[in-house]
Amino acid sequence: MARLKTLKPRVAEAAGRQLTQVSADSWRQGKTTGERGYNYRWQKARATFLERHPLCRHCQQKGVVTVATDVDHIIPHRGNQQLFWDTSNWQPLCHSCHSVKTRAEEGGGAALL
Repeated sequence: MARLKTLKPRVAEAAGRQLTQVSADSWRQGKTTGERGYNYRWQKARATFLERHPLCRHCQQKGVVTVATDVDHIIPHRGNQQLFWDTSNWQPLCHSCHSVKTRAEEGGGAALL
């Protein structure tokens, strides 16, 4: 019975979370991560970019030093492979800043940046 006592708080905690859904008209709908371009080639390019640009650009603009973990497409590529691979369209962001930016772009909330 000890396991059941710990389950209830976890269920209550999960119930308060909002699930992110991809809208039916999204360019991502029905595609795997690899089909969207995020494959081994991307992982290598991403790692190289983050080595060269290790700090979050948005945090730096606020005077905060934060390690970048995500490579963001400044202009969303929406499946356009030319824009996807255009390194001048990339910026280093921490995961938090990337999540806020992406959510705002997809209509899920206001950007805090």
